[in-house]
Amino acid sequence: MSTTIATEPQAGKGKESRPVVSDRSAAENRLGLKLVAPAVILMLLVTAWPMIQALYLSLFRYRLTAPDDREFIGIDNYVTVLTDSLFWRDTWNTLLIMVVTVAVELVVGFAFAMVMHRIVFARGLMRTSILIPYGIITVVSAFAWQFAFSLNNGFVNSWFSWLPWITADTNWYGDHWPAMFAIMVSEIWKTTPFMALLLLAGLAQVSEDMLEAAKVDGATWWQRLTKVILPNMRAAIMVAVLFRALDAYRIFDNIFVMTRGAQDTESISFLTYRQVIEQMQLGLGSALSVLLFLSVLLLAWLIVKLFKVDLAQARGEG
Repeated sequence: MSTTIATEPQAGKGKESRPVVSDRSAAENRLGLKLVAPAVILMLLVTAWPMIQALYLSLFRYRLTAPDDREFIGIDNYVTVLTDSLFWRDTWNTLLIMVVTVAVELVVGFAFAMVMHRIVFARGLMRTSILIPYGIITVVSAFAWQFAFSLNNGFVNSWFSWLPWITADTNWYGDHWPAMFAIMVSEIWKTTPFMALLLLAGLAQVSEDMLEAAKVDGATWWQRLTKVILPNMRAAIMVAVLFRALDAYRIFDNIFVMTRGAQDTESISFLTYRQVIEQMQLGLGSALSVLLFLSVLLLAWLIVKLFKVDLAQARGEG
């Protein structure tokens, strides 16, 4: 079987040749499709009906407290949501939490990944210690941090009272920005190990020969990092940012446990919960669910486009 990559000439002068996928690459792609097909079909069977049902219910004025009064109203629920300042405020909160937490996790997670990758002694113990927070259930982690930031018996005020803006009487849940800070700290602490784990997989793909060659050529540590390590980890960084951004955009547990949405700390997921579970507004809540789903798809598309990663080249086919 041929394993070479041929080129197909283009009509006209001055045009570059177009690469043709080799027989081996085509066979690998077909095998990959066959391997993921059962999982994709199963996921579609499990998720397609709830999505279709949510889309259908979003076209009705429908409350569980008055099921017989269901009325078809078309896109009025979407108009109501998109013209409500509460939705846009919660969207801002969600985006802020996502951007801040993912940015911090990317930096701290990369540092942890470097430590786990380079450490020689007690490697297993070190990796286990770093990954422990990710193994804790999110609700348990949120309760722990709610206690930590508590005004009456939390330890944050006493431990960090040496900072000028923290005193023994600092009420972290009494205002919007301190409450948002507490939520973001709990999210960063819980999910940074996941980011580190994904980046560690990317670090393992960086050739040691390339690093040694750069070192021999006189490259500094910073130059090796920016010119060799990070460019070769681009695909891994994209996957890590994509997974964590989509997860952070759907944040719910931390807000539910720590503030219950008080002090204007609601996210889009929490707003959807209020409409569906607390107020029994199935029509309006379904419209919010559909908008949340579409915004997640848009976010994923933007991240993939932003990184411009050629996954085929990252696999060594280019």
